Amino acid sequence: MKRFTGHEEKWGEFIDVKYWKPIARPEKYAGKEIFIGSVTDPYQPCEEKYKRTRAVLEQLQGCGAKLSIATKSDLILRDLDLIKCFPNARVSWSVNTLDESFREDMDHAVSIERRLAAMKAFHDAGVRTTCFISPIFPEITDVKAIIERAKDYCNLIWLENLNLRGTFKPQIMEYIQSKHPELLPLYRDIYTRGDNGYWQWLDGEMREYANQIGLEYVTNDDTMRRPFEAPPVIVNYFYHSQIKKSAQKR
Repeated sequence: MKRFTGHEEKWGEFIDVKYWKPIARPEKYAGKEIFIGSVTDPYQPCEEKYKRTRAVLEQLQGCGAKLSIATKSDLILRDLDLIKCFPNARVSWSVNTLDESFREDMDHAVSIERRLAAMKAFHDAGVRTTCFISPIFPEITDVKAIIERAKDYCNLIWLENLNLRGTFKPQIMEYIQSKHPELLPLYRDIYTRGDNGYWQWLDGEMREYANQIGLEYVTNDDTMRRPFEAPPVIVNYFYHSQIKKSAQKR
């Protein structure tokens, strides 16, 4: 976002609060899909004060749009009443570890336990929920353990691999060298030499595991248009970058 905003601060050390005129004719969004939270978390702590995400939901209430929200927060519980009003609304929480110490190294959002509790509350309220296991850190993220914890609270489980690019890449490689030096050869194979073997192996492991516990396993499926799943469907997004490139070529 710094490319578009002109901020010189480090990512995560600045914020722009967005204000707009009330949405005119919200009914024009009927039948369309609205995704909130693709770049920044719509429920970061400042939302408690400024309530800009809630303002969007209030202005779009009853418009007939399909709503999808991605967050790492349980502040979204405040807006459960509004979100329930959208047809086939879906809320996803990012959970890539059950280890709170690793989570604290990676982000400053609420604890994993609070995320899972919020997921359960929405699921119990009849809102479609997703456990977004992303980014998966090779040999650090215990995908099976997360699925075991979340599978009773969600309709979808998304799997996405760790992608390293830009200034983020050397930071993560330095972290691995410092905290998990035994994994440095593997990370160099994946992120320096471009070896895709680990993700192919994990794909096979997850497919076999899903079969063992009786869950459907699909790759890059269009789950937005599918009905509620019970039990949840596991969706593998390991290869979405290749699919995107292929689509651009076509």
